[in-house]
This record gives sequence, C-alpha cells and structure tokens, in this order.
Amino acid sequence: MTATSSAKVSQPRLRADALRNRERIIAAAREVFVEHGADVPLDEIARRAGVGNATLYRHFADRGELIHHVALSVMDHIADQAEAARLEEPDAFEALRRFVHQAAGMGALCPLMSHTADKEHPELVAARHRLNCGIEALMRDARESGQLRTDIDVGDLMVAVTQLTRPLPGLGATPRGRGSECGVTCVDFDQFVHRHLQLFLDGLATPARSVLPGAAATMEDLRPTT
Repeated sequence: MTATSSAKVSQPRLRADALRNRERIIAAAREVFVEHGADVPLDEIARRAGVGNATLYRHFADRGELIHHVALSVMDHIADQAEAARLEEPDAFEALRRFVHQAAGMGALCPLMSHTADKEHPELVAARHRLNCGIEALMRDARESGQLRTDIDVGDLMVAVTQLTRPLPGLGATPRGRGSECGVTCVDFDQFVHRHLQLFLDGLATPARSVLPGAAATMEDLRPTT
C-alpha cells in the first residue's frame, strides 16, 4: 500500500469540492515553501490557494499537519516519476536520466522533512520506502545494463540531486531581459539546474574515470542516528 492510499484509508471521504480545495492548499503550500521556507505565514498559503483561512484550518489543524501532507505529496509524486520512467523508457540509463531531471524540484523541498514532527509516522515511512524502492530499481537496471558505474548507491544519487537543485542565494528563477543591469540574477535558474544535473549524470556513466573515496551511500546511511 502506498503512502497516498494509506492516507486515504485513514481519512473520511471528501466531497469533490472539498477534495479540490485540499489539493489546491497542498499545491500552494508546496510552492510557497520553496519560495519562502516552511515558516511562511499560513495566511499566505491560503491566499495563494484561493481559499479562506477557515478552509485551510478545516483541512489542516496546524502547520505541522500541513507540512506532513506536503511531504507525503512530494514523495508520492517523485516515486510516481521513478516508476513511470522505468516503465516507459526502453533504455535503462535514459530512464535514470529522465527521472533525475524530473526530480529537479525536490531539492528545495527536502528540508521540509526536518520540520515534520513525527518522521516515523507510518505514512511517511511507507512513502520513503516506496520512493527508495523506485530509485533503487532504476539504478539497478542501469547498473545491470553496464551503463551506470557500480560504486554508487541511492544515497549518493539523492544527495547530489538535492544539492544541485536547491535554490542558491542571488540566483533568480527568471532571466532578465537584454539591456538590463546583469549580475548572477540574470541566470535562468531552471536551465542552470538542468545543465548541472546533466554534468552530474555524465559522471555516473561508465566507464568510470576515477576511483571514488569512501563507500557508496544508501538512504539508510543518510538517516539521522538520533
């Protein structure tokens, strides 16, 4: 059972309009958290979603509950992308490449997990497991096809994707027009991210051009010990 389905089991069935409002709030929260961080006023999220504050609180009792469901939504979406890439791409490394580029939006959202009150909540555990399995399957296929170097694991991949896709201070998401004063904010951040993801992917392909220090990192290796 996926995190999404387990969440549906534990919640009463919503009317269509209520379900739409709930999905709009989660989508708006995801956008606002990327832009301003997890401490943004909930009033701003309600405004972005086009609903009243009362509607937001009717669906989510507090900030922690909203963050919980945004994290679930993000992990489910990324797992969907991993599974679709594996099913639809005939070439194993191209499937991995497609997934990495599609997952580019996750970097800014990973810090959300540090704000979740209960990281061991069954829904979050199930969502993490599904996501981990999906990425492991992509990497296993690419490794067995002889195209992916053998000295990396899921943890290596996800740390790199997270770091390469996280917004950087001073880099705007939209390039300025020609003729304007131009600093680092002239960079089209979306293009910048995909350019560097492509450089990273080239480094994953065989034959490996160097010996990596240390050992391959799994997702378990990256989990806090406390």
